[in-house]
Amino acid sequence: MRPSILLPLIVAAACTTAGSPRPAESPAAPDAGAVQPPARPRPYPVFESKVFERAVARGTRTRTGVPGARYWQQYARYKLEAELDPPSKRLTGRGTVRYENRSPDTLRIVAVRLYQNLFAPDAERNERVPVTGGVTLSRVAAQGRVLAERATAATDVDSAPGYQVDGTTAWLRLPSPIAPGGTADFEFAWSFVVPPDGAPREGTDGEIFYVAYWYPQIAVYDDVTGWQADPYRGNAEFYMGYGDYDVSLTVPEGWLVTATGTLQNADAVLPAAQRERLAQARRTGEVVHVVRDDERGAGRGTLRAPAGARGRLTWRFAAGGVRDFAFGTSDKYLWDATRALAADSASLSTGGGDTVMIHSFYRPERRAWAWDRSAAYARHSIEFLSRYLWPYPWPQMTAVDGVVSCSGMEYPMLTCIGGRRDTLLLYSVTVHEIAHMWFPMQVGSDEQRFAWQDEGLTRFNQAQAMREYFRGSYDLETIAREQYLALARAGEEVELMRHGDLYPPGTPAYGIASYAKMATNTVALRALLGDSLFLRAYREYGRRWRGKHPQPYDFWNTVEDVAGRDLDWFWRSWWYETWTLDHAIAGVRAAGDGLEITVEDRGLAPMPARIAVTRHDGRVQRLEVPVNVWLAGARRHTLRVADPSSVVRVELDPEKRFPDIDRANDVWTAAVRS
Repeated sequence: MRPSILLPLIVAAACTTAGSPRPAESPAAPDAGAVQPPARPRPYPVFESKVFERAVARGTRTRTGVPGARYWQQYARYKLEAELDPPSKRLTGRGTVRYENRSPDTLRIVAVRLYQNLFAPDAERNERVPVTGGVTLSRVAAQGRVLAERATAATDVDSAPGYQVDGTTAWLRLPSPIAPGGTADFEFAWSFVVPPDGAPREGTDGEIFYVAYWYPQIAVYDDVTGWQADPYRGNAEFYMGYGDYDVSLTVPEGWLVTATGTLQNADAVLPAAQRERLAQARRTGEVVHVVRDDERGAGRGTLRAPAGARGRLTWRFAAGGVRDFAFGTSDKYLWDATRALAADSASLSTGGGDTVMIHSFYRPERRAWAWDRSAAYARHSIEFLSRYLWPYPWPQMTAVDGVVSCSGMEYPMLTCIGGRRDTLLLYSVTVHEIAHMWFPMQVGSDEQRFAWQDEGLTRFNQAQAMREYFRGSYDLETIAREQYLALARAGEEVELMRHGDLYPPGTPAYGIASYAKMATNTVALRALLGDSLFLRAYREYGRRWRGKHPQPYDFWNTVEDVAGRDLDWFWRSWWYETWTLDHAIAGVRAAGDGLEITVEDRGLAPMPARIAVTRHDGRVQRLEVPVNVWLAGARRHTLRVADPSSVVRVELDPEKRFPDIDRANDVWTAAVRS
């Protein structure tokens, strides 16, 4: 019997009309004489899942968002070899993995990811993919013993050593348990056909090969869930552990290879001219054409294969502390390179920072799609995000012209970008995918179960970079907000706290929730806390969880810890629910020597109501109805300002920081006197 996967399914019964969360301050009283609309729901606090609660009790997590004193996570060291035969599109691989059990648990079984089985004929999937047959395992060994494939589940308590393939996961029952602090060595040999264009996030179009999820990878065993081996169905992305990679890739001579990590044997595959141009790019910071149009092919862009090598070269790459390894290869590629300076603002002011090599691989005809600007786009992305968040930690970053169905997809130190682009769109996808080098490549959340934890934060970070690059002429925050509101108005929204494979198929619900709404929530959080406090909390979340596996509670708890505020009402309303915000100016009237402004909360999501009162001389007075008014159950609240004759305009949230679903009722203007 397969071990229980403790997936915290989220129940969205999250409102009440009695009681309220712990308020930070006493709520203002609603108008005594006003006729109130029907009682509003008031959000429950956020309750921990049982598995997270147990992690807190064991000391691996905390309720402040700091990793617990007993926090642990596993580690793996991969040594892989693969050969790609372009005519047959077949990849043949073999390799070893040393797995370190840093947990306090004795492991008798190990889960291994076989992502290429998404393309097997009988695969469980939730989107259309080409069928290639999946992966063939020709050798599986553990602890020096060859394991046989078994018909019965390898997770059965009484089963002998062996393995069983269950879709995109192989379950290995070990010859000997791995004790806490122990290690185990694994060996694999495998092969598969690289899927054609149309496969999600990888594939070949006959000219280029972008090869991802290509080797048996040890699944994540963490302190909250244990083995997280949810099937890879094609929609939801990945949850991966950290490790070191030593990878040798054999391809035909004349084919350029780019990959996660740094090239270890440049002198064995690149001519002297190309090696000197790489050094020039690092030295000068110019965009250097490493391999030019007339230099592609064996003996020009690459060395010729040595005698006896069957016309093939082996490229060796190494990467440390990353969660995956991917590569791209083609004999059509050009190669540009430059450098970026990865430094935060403090380091920049003192001349500090680390040099990051920037690479771009693309076909000549892609210049019409702005690819000759790709290296410059990647350079700006690394430099901006290093300033805005924290410095990029790895020695290189590469953008690769890939298959159309790859669209834009992130891998450690590498992004695949497919399809037709212009200047705006190529920069946009480049900075988005490079922003993923922070979330989830460094802050290693579970993308399958909580896609918003990387996609939404990345969309937000992308918006900040685009504002700088295009000097404010492109507002992705507004675009994301309007995308979310359009789906909410249509009544088709689905909550964020849902497994990525459980969104309605054939609808935009997954993308809107994970990308647009989460980015919009982050803008609203920044407005609630103020720019400085928000950025401090945001960076602190990254600092605490770099190289680790945060749960949603770790994000929320960190923000509350840094801000010193209880925000359960905010998390509950915008993550667990599909409630919408609708504040309205219900009335403006003179009352004695003052002006009364009545604000109604017509939606379900509570938020502070921020008001700008503009006088005829241009002065603007700022008012606010605290969120506690609505949390106490009020639907209407009246504010009073002096000098009513000078007021010409009253507007709710004029900067549009909060996603109000109906802006038509947010403005009052004084009648023009004849």
